[in-house]
Amino acid sequence: MVKRNLNDLLYFVTVAREGSFTRAASVLGVTQSALSQAVSGLEARLHIRLLTRTTRSVSPTAAGERLLSAIGHRFDEIDAELHQLTEMRDKPSGLVRITCGEHAARAILVPKLAPLLLEYPDIKVEFDVNYALRDIVADRFDAGVRFGDTIDKDMIAVPIGPKLRMAAAASPAYFQRHPLPKTPGDLIQHNCINMRMQTAGGLWTWDFERRGKQLSVRVDGQVIFNTSPSIVDAALAGMGIAHLPEDEFAPHLEQGRLVRVLDDWCPPFPGYYLYYPSRRQPSLAFSLVLNALRATPLPLAIGQGAA
Repeated sequence: MVKRNLNDLLYFVTVAREGSFTRAASVLGVTQSALSQAVSGLEARLHIRLLTRTTRSVSPTAAGERLLSAIGHRFDEIDAELHQLTEMRDKPSGLVRITCGEHAARAILVPKLAPLLLEYPDIKVEFDVNYALRDIVADRFDAGVRFGDTIDKDMIAVPIGPKLRMAAAASPAYFQRHPLPKTPGDLIQHNCINMRMQTAGGLWTWDFERRGKQLSVRVDGQVIFNTSPSIVDAALAGMGIAHLPEDEFAPHLEQGRLVRVLDDWCPPFPGYYLYYPSRRQPSLAFSLVLNALRATPLPLAIGQGAA
């Protein structure tokens, strides 16, 4: 077997991920010139260019993308395993990065993780709150939170909350000026409050179902947001009909500040799942976070991993 210099491979992976020799050198704690020489040496030994260099950026070539895809996660696994060995010696600690939507963070993640973080002060959780469908492997997140039908098949998905229902609602003042919609199709004639999706840049499609019949409606309106609290505020201000998980509207519906419509077109559906790569070796900190979020937590002794 021909021995390879693993440092050169690690240097290449870091530069490809950071998109910059300067940032990669800072992450690795080496000089930029030493880093450049190491990557150039690797390319020379392989007789193929791995990185395209310009004055402003660095990006992998097709060969570089293939190599990054093949070995990048292996360095992550080695790092995670070494970190887990340290945790076996010490108390649970470390950073867990989760990408999620705003509603999931407020309704499930923060309430469920607050007791865990009080019990284990050396565990840290970073929430990347957005509505983009992030690539958790490429962006180096430990896990993400989505609805089950949007999760890739090669991921482990764990239910973390109850079933949800959507709700369409507007203020009483709005319905003094406009008739109540009787079917989802009537929404086309209404001023609806839209949400912009960060990933594709398109507008959120409103989905409805009744007696097995499914309808998707592309609504229109004067205002568009990319966060749910702003949508609720706009609905309260009489700017149109909004469509969000019903608990976003709950206190306003109970107190009459909002009026719900099309209730029979909004059945319950499976709620949020935490998902993570199937090839990942969970750290103890991640295992504790996962267990705290499970819809039905499992007994977990310190030193155990997550299933």
